[in-house]
Amino acid sequence: MHINLLHLGRVPFAEALAIQQQVVAARKQNLIGDTLLLLEHPPVLTLGRNAHRSNVLASDEFLEQRGIELHEINRGGDVTYHGPGQLVGYPIIDLRGDLPGKKGPHLGPVDYVRLLEEVLIRTCGDFGVMTQRICKLTGVWTLAGGSIPEKKIAAIGVHVSQGVTSHGFALNVTTDLRDFEWIVPCGITNRPVTSLELETDPERQPTMEIARNATARNFGRIFERQMLWCNSLKELLAGSV
Repeated sequence: MHINLLHLGRVPFAEALAIQQQVVAARKQNLIGDTLLLLEHPPVLTLGRNAHRSNVLASDEFLEQRGIELHEINRGGDVTYHGPGQLVGYPIIDLRGDLPGKKGPHLGPVDYVRLLEEVLIRTCGDFGVMTQRICKLTGVWTLAGGSIPEKKIAAIGVHVSQGVTSHGFALNVTTDLRDFEWIVPCGITNRPVTSLELETDPERQPTMEIARNATARNFGRIFERQMLWCNSLKELLAGSV
């Protein structure tokens, strides 16, 4: 058993959404196996099913001048930001398959999110950054210290249709955190955001390539599958892997 792994590079959000839809359709028809898409986006804001437009602080004029797109999508969660230096993962997983922790005919969405959190917690740990879950706050957070609250280093928002997942996670690697000033990230006002770059020792500075490889490796460990690299979307959809 394996999970297909495809690195798409930096892809506009609308294009990535269309790719996701293709992969999800193929997975639902059992033409391909479970798949993890890893990529970056140009600066973009997305609003999940529970989003409040008031959590977008930037004006429409500002966003238009900067060429920042805003997309309303069907994942869970509120508003979030994607941009360069942020590793985005879109796992296309059939929750009815052989997955760790599955107790019934399918793995529950909450249990699935806990697995994603564990992947990211272990990835941060590979860089010497200790992180945690916080009850009722989906995502991955640094540890609080003194007067410094927990900081969000990774966001998670998923969608499940006919047992197959889409959307996923975003890990801040070398992200310009000033761009988060355009929004109230995930509607949370009392905890800031951070990145691996800010939290790691200067001698262990992360790169996107190292973070991508660490995430893929930990994804395989947590989901108990071999990760199998694909060369292209065409190869993936041809069902040759």
